[in-house]
Amino acid sequence: MSNEIILNADLRVRTGTNKTREIRREDSMVPAIIYGNEEESKNIKLKLNELTKASENELFYTQVLKILLEGNEEKVVLKELQREPVKGKFLHADFQRVSRKTKLKVVVPFRFNGEEECQGVKTDGGVIAKAISEIEIACLAGDIPEAIEVDITNLMLNEAIRLSDITLPEGAEIPGFDEENDQMIVSVNPPRAEEEEPEIVPEGEEGEVAEGEVAEGEETSEEQEASGDDNPEEDKSSD
Repeated sequence: MSNEIILNADLRVRTGTNKTREIRREDSMVPAIIYGNEEESKNIKLKLNELTKASENELFYTQVLKILLEGNEEKVVLKELQREPVKGKFLHADFQRVSRKTKLKVVVPFRFNGEEECQGVKTDGGVIAKAISEIEIACLAGDIPEAIEVDITNLMLNEAIRLSDITLPEGAEIPGFDEENDQMIVSVNPPRAEEEEPEIVPEGEEGEVAEGEVAEGEETSEEQEASGDDNPEEDKSSD
């Protein structure tokens, strides 16, 4: 397997909360356990620097790992990696033994190919939208893929690739997959229309009356008074 990850481990004789704290603090190691495959569980400890470096590789979380312990080799997959909530320090790791025939559920990332040559982008100026970046599959431990390839070279505008469109490795399946949960993986969407800038109306032009001006249909108080002088009430006839 390419990019194989190997960890060195020692047996952990000391157990219990206080002992694990001492291991982390004094030995600069991380407590862990190996279990499964109908074999006895083993309490181990891993070098902090090795575990930190391995955790930076995305394959650490999806591939079969090799742990060297007392001259023997344990093939395992990571089941849980506990971290301290605030500072993110490693607290404990759980590893499950596997053989090539062990069937596992693992989360595998998608690898998108052809983004630069995508027809919907080159021809119509579309925008690639990735709905999901990984998927859980069930497969044999010896057949876990590094990634699932998704070719979007020929994807046109307003087209999409769904889970039902991809080809899984031989023997692999998506647990519980059916038409109802046939998720979209990636699509090519129309570009967003540029928002039109609102027209800036100079102050006093829209719905406002400039100082010293009178709105149409209105009269000033002086004009109203003058109008009143021009239209006196009729004099009452004298008795």
